[in-house]
Amino acid sequence: MKFDDLKNKVALITGASKGLGKAMALALAEVGVKLALVSRDKKLLSEVTAQIAAIGAEAVVFPADVADEAQVVALEKAIAARFGRIQILINNAGINLRKSITDFTLEEWNRIQAVNVTSAFLMSRSFVPHLLGQGYGRIINMTSMMSHVSLPGRTAYSTSKAALLGFTKALALELAPEQITVNGISPGPCTTEINRPLLENPELTQFFLSRIPVGRWGRPEEVAQLAVFLCSDAGGFITGTDIVIDGGWTAQ
Repeated sequence: MKFDDLKNKVALITGASKGLGKAMALALAEVGVKLALVSRDKKLLSEVTAQIAAIGAEAVVFPADVADEAQVVALEKAIAARFGRIQILINNAGINLRKSITDFTLEEWNRIQAVNVTSAFLMSRSFVPHLLGQGYGRIINMTSMMSHVSLPGRTAYSTSKAALLGFTKALALELAPEQITVNGISPGPCTTEINRPLLENPELTQFFLSRIPVGRWGRPEEVAQLAVFLCSDAGGFITGTDIVIDGGWTAQ
């Protein structure tokens, strides 16, 4: 599929400086989407925009902490001034901390919930008005297979991702009459920066491979192509659901 219907639409991606956010930005750029890229790391964002420029697409950097209400309000004004309205919002910003529940501080717990859940609320509250009245709109929330299953040491992360999945379903019902779809994508183990502690540990890497029926880690590009499909007209009848892309882990 060529996804010509996406050409010149404007997508806003949080956590766009690396990992799945970067992969989705590049994949959308390939089909002609204009991109507003958000992250706290301006340097890495600039590197992504350079890659997008090489593709021949347009991308603009907007450094911000999307867990901060004031910064999100300012971000909306900046993006509106540059692009007018957006049509696609991808809430991808996320962090993880692998610790025993008894070792977590309240500050650590709250930060994970803020980045993984509250940011999606703040971004949606500010940018849903952009989507209204267009007869089209797409919101993708990057959930995780850890919103369906879990592992030891993932209490904070799994809690945040399960909450994000509930948020996704409720928002989908709220926005369906406007032809705005809201879906989750739940990746399994992928070769991204957030999983570097696992990838650099041979024992943990082997454990994860033993749990993935297809016998390999996922590639960011595979998740990115799913996001492109959901953003396209071909994905217009898919809303309020969560697509697990995990090599079969949760089928067991």
